[in-house]
Amino acid sequence: MESISALTVCYLCAAGFLASLIDSVVGGGGLIAIPALMLTGLPPGIVLGTNKLASTMCTLTSTLSFIKSGKVDFKLVRYLFPFSIIGSFFGVYVIRQIPPDILQPLVIVLLIAVAIYTLVKKDWGDESKYKGITGKGIYLSIAVALLLGFYDGFFGPGTGSFLIFVFLVMGFDFVSAAGNAKVLNFSSNIAALVTFAATGLVNFQYGLIMGLAMVAGALVGTRLAIKKGAAYVRPLFISVTVILVGKQIWDYFS
Repeated sequence: MESISALTVCYLCAAGFLASLIDSVVGGGGLIAIPALMLTGLPPGIVLGTNKLASTMCTLTSTLSFIKSGKVDFKLVRYLFPFSIIGSFFGVYVIRQIPPDILQPLVIVLLIAVAIYTLVKKDWGDESKYKGITGKGIYLSIAVALLLGFYDGFFGPGTGSFLIFVFLVMGFDFVSAAGNAKVLNFSSNIAALVTFAATGLVNFQYGLIMGLAMVAGALVGTRLAIKKGAAYVRPLFISVTVILVGKQIWDYFS
């Protein structure tokens, strides 16, 4: 195992904590974590795999926190969890055959639509209006879990925003939507991490250091979300979605 300087450890911990503070609730932590890992000199492929290790530790922590607070609907997510994993496996497989950039224009349009709709619906997600799900609804939800799991494995940016949006459409409040979204995000992260690790694209030393800091950030982030509710999650969700739009537009035209 290569030696790592104290400065690099501090740098990875600071970046990981900040990234997970945001990612633990609404996603988007890769906006901070991936550039931070790139600056360490790791090759791009290993950066993605290493980030997936750290982010999996983050999503596991936030998932457990949301579960403990009762903000996860097990009756629903237990059906969706395995399909999100399957979708992610297919996404990681297909990314080796097709360049993921082909999705970028569509993702930009969809993220803009999500941001505008959330801004227009002022009281959306303040209170839960979810009354359960019908037979047809569960099949539609399974299809969405497969699709977004595939997207997370294939491309990734904005997965957290899309998942939260879907649960908001189903009638959940912002905090419960974030909790349910984290469960599915965790499942798709597992599938991607296993694939990256199997192909040797994970630096476990860097990933575990950043991941431990992400655990701490996730604990702080989820507690803030649970304590402050929609007043905290809604503006954070909109802000991260807008930043993701800007980042994808910049990448596309660059």
